[in-house]
Amino acid sequence: MTSQHHPILILYYKPTCPYCQKVLKHLDQIGKTIPLKNINESSEAKEELIHLGGKKQVPCLFIDGVPLYESDDIVRWLKQKQDLIQ
Repeated sequence: MTSQHHPILILYYKPTCPYCQKVLKHLDQIGKTIPLKNINESSEAKEELIHLGGKKQVPCLFIDGVPLYESDDIVRWLKQKQDLIQ
């Protein structure tokens, strides 16, 4: 029996960003929660995003440490992998 890998996820976002809201709404629709880092609230989170991802762009979903940008790409990934999200 093989176990499925559950990816480590972190979403960097800004509450005022419509693209971030699109991703958050999708998470709500599929009934999943993942760790969130608000770059408006935390300068530490903002610095992490720039350091790890190379830019300040949100939304940014880190999947096992690898950044994924663009809300449509993030939503597509979440749809395809929703069974793996704890």
